[in-house]
Amino acid sequence: MYQNRIKPTLLLGMLFLVFGTGISDAAGRNEVSRPELVHRTIAVARDIRRLQIDAGQSHFVVHAFISGLLSGFGHNHNIQVPDINGELQYTDDTVAPASLVLRIRADSLNVIDKVSAKDKSSIETTMREEVLETSKYPEITFTSTNVEAVRIGDGQYQAKITGDFNVHGVTRPGVINAQLSFSGNMLRARGEFPLKMTDYNITPPSVAGGTIKVKDTLKLTFDIVAR
Repeated sequence: MYQNRIKPTLLLGMLFLVFGTGISDAAGRNEVSRPELVHRTIAVARDIRRLQIDAGQSHFVVHAFISGLLSGFGHNHNIQVPDINGELQYTDDTVAPASLVLRIRADSLNVIDKVSAKDKSSIETTMREEVLETSKYPEITFTSTNVEAVRIGDGQYQAKITGDFNVHGVTRPGVINAQLSFSGNMLRARGEFPLKMTDYNITPPSVAGGTIKVKDTLKLTFDIVAR
């Protein structure tokens, strides 16, 4: 009869006392306590590293290949991306969870082929004004949505970085595969990936009535240093 007269609020208070302070074992010790949870949260936070891309030590190159009936009279182009910046966050020992943001100033791209000054100027003008339309779309970005990494050696990891490319005002998902090397406070990432121009509403350039044209798929190679 006495048990039936216990009020619900009293029952809730008793439950709070039991579960709010931790679950006790037979010896009266708390297996999980709030201070321990706080400590674990701080420990995880301390494992996160943040690095900035070092543009002066990094190399990012776009390789464009030509095709067409008269392609033998032309040559492939290599275009350097000098103005690149961004941030990387990663977890010690495992890399993932991690995140990556890359930003490229579109009008900074320049031809590094051995061509005449006149041809270099013509190619770069076409690339900026007609292909990338840099006055409308000044920045190219990549923002990761997921990072997976597998340890392949001491300080060496193979990473698969999934994310969103924003090029020419169009955002599409893509994947970057990279080999990561850690040394002290420095990270080096090397790899390559394809990018299809028409996926971003870009018309591959051509000359001579289309008898010499740039292939739709570009190859991008990178050797990026972050500190």
